[in-house]
Amino acid sequence: MDFIQTLHSINRWIIVVVAVIALIKFLIGWLRSASYQAADRGLMTGYTGLLDLQLLLGIILLIGLGLERYRIEHAVTMVIALILAHLSILWRDKADKVKFRNNFLAILIGILLIIAGVAVLPQGW
Repeated sequence: MDFIQTLHSINRWIIVVVAVIALIKFLIGWLRSASYQAADRGLMTGYTGLLDLQLLLGIILLIGLGLERYRIEHAVTMVIALILAHLSILWRDKADKVKFRNNFLAILIGILLIIAGVAVLPQGW
């Protein structure tokens, strides 16, 4: 379990870095009414994929370490953040400005949920 927990911990920081980059990129794209490029789609896909990996690692830890209340609260909060990231598929055919705005808001709200979800853990960040 230590190896999985280490991967889960490392991946969390990768998610934070990608989220910050995406927030900046999507905010700039939204404010400048930029054209939504393949790299922007890739950034959102990468963020979502990292959250998917985090969920998989988290499920393994939840099963391996036990279903304590704080772990379940953490898991539920994280799944909601993951669902927000996956909502980007709903606006793939929308105007570029809408894609930038919606992705920005989905990541921002997701990060706030992630912060709240980590806060319930005894060890925190």
